Amino acid sequence: MSNLLLIIPLLLLLSTSAPPSLGLAHQSTSISAFRQCLQNHNHSDAVLYLPTNSSFLPVLNAYIHNKRFIGPATAKPLAIVTPTHESHVQATVLCAKANNLQIRTRSGGHDYEGLSYRSPSPFILLDLNNLRRIELDVETETAWVEAGATLGELYYAIANKTNTLAFPAGVCPSIGVGGHFAGGGYGNLLRKYGLSVDNVLDARVVDARGEILNRSTMGDLFWAIRGGGGASFGVILSWKVKLVRVPEVVTAFQVDRWLDQGASDIFYRWQQVSTNLSKDIFIRAMPQVVTTPENKTKVMISFVGEYLGRTKDSFPELGFREVDGKEMSWVETVLFWAMIPVNKPLEVLLNRKSEPSYFKSKSDYVTEIIPREALPGIWDALLKVGPCFTQWNPYGGRMAEIDTDEAAYAHRAGYLFKVQYYVWWVEDGEEAEARHVGALDALHEAVTPYVTKEPREAYLNYRDLENGVNSVEKPEWSKAKVYGEKYFKGHFERLAKIKAEFDPENFFRDQQSIPPFPHSH
Repeated sequence: MSNLLLIIPLLLLLSTSAPPSLGLAHQSTSISAFRQCLQNHNHSDAVLYLPTNSSFLPVLNAYIHNKRFIGPATAKPLAIVTPTHESHVQATVLCAKANNLQIRTRSGGHDYEGLSYRSPSPFILLDLNNLRRIELDVETETAWVEAGATLGELYYAIANKTNTLAFPAGVCPSIGVGGHFAGGGYGNLLRKYGLSVDNVLDARVVDARGEILNRSTMGDLFWAIRGGGGASFGVILSWKVKLVRVPEVVTAFQVDRWLDQGASDIFYRWQQVSTNLSKDIFIRAMPQVVTTPENKTKVMISFVGEYLGRTKDSFPELGFREVDGKEMSWVETVLFWAMIPVNKPLEVLLNRKSEPSYFKSKSDYVTEIIPREALPGIWDALLKVGPCFTQWNPYGGRMAEIDTDEAAYAHRAGYLFKVQYYVWWVEDGEEAEARHVGALDALHEAVTPYVTKEPREAYLNYRDLENGVNSVEKPEWSKAKVYGEKYFKGHFERLAKIKAEFDPENFFRDQQSIPPFPHSH
């Protein structure tokens, strides 16, 4: 008898939680065969949750951060597997494939469109939250990080050992490293050290054959998973990363300006200088809509930055007479950027969950300075969205030095900024969603003349299904090219050829995955 822990009997599957394309009999047969296959692998400690168990929905919803995908309208997995060992992942891949069931792999659950935990076709959710070990070696300045670990857990582990090492990655502590690194991994150290993937030394991946590959055995796949995403190619188990050196003291600051305080002029100057400053300086511009105490909505632009070291620089290039910089350790800047009080105990970084909210995001890349006279039109469109923010993140520095073909991430030299547009709301219902998403689309449209074109490029980790979707059951190359060239530019075809080598049957797929390169091409 297998030691695989089964939470409930399979015969009581709840039909309303399964994708509508399967009937009850087919569901029961597929899951029973999947269960038997797992038992045949005789693994212990892995947990299989089924929809009739009281823990199923809490486990499913624990790492869903977008409320758009919580509720009965979103198709549920036929089962959730929460592996505690790499072999459980191998068995899940083999058994799902043998029984014609898809897999969705979730590390932190921050996929903006929920593709890591939902599918229109019958699927198993492979939830990696138990695979989160971090092995840090300060002497070699390296770490092995399992895919289910969060950025907060990685930052905490580093800070517990040293205050002069860091890792270049994102702001939100609850993001899982599995998907974040695979999509590029953008953070406030990128001008100094590049992206997360520029500091990845090795990886362990379960491929479509259920085999574990590392850098020495995966060949071109190592290039692909550094910016091309992981979900198209396999299940990323862990990453070996190179830690980077930071001074003991870092200076963080934020300057807020309303439009009637000259915010547009400062923003225009910011466009001209932010990518040309020292690599030690990162200044993000955040045009946003703020509700005042008088209950009026106004545009405010926040200039949020950090300097690697001590500085009393007033940044005269931006016209700031004075910057109220706060000196702190690097890990305290992690709290600062996450809008957590810097005097909070660092254990706050270990909080893996965040309160879900309704939201939608879009992205752009900018290669030319937006004319001063065009800015009022963008602010008008921003006001019409309501409560929202945009983040304009400067490139330059190290990003301009790394060769475009070094990794699958394709947006390097020649880019001024990457932009994120983000709207959130509290009202339930389809009408509210349509209204807010429509307003965000109008803002996105207003910026069209000033961003990349043919294609209009986008960032994979700011997932947006409006960039194009494919059929999961019968994917088409022509549809994949639409979103593929937006996310990966000229690297898309190379990624598809690597896909054809490692997953020719296209087992790992979703609505925006990379299909195998077709023989006809």
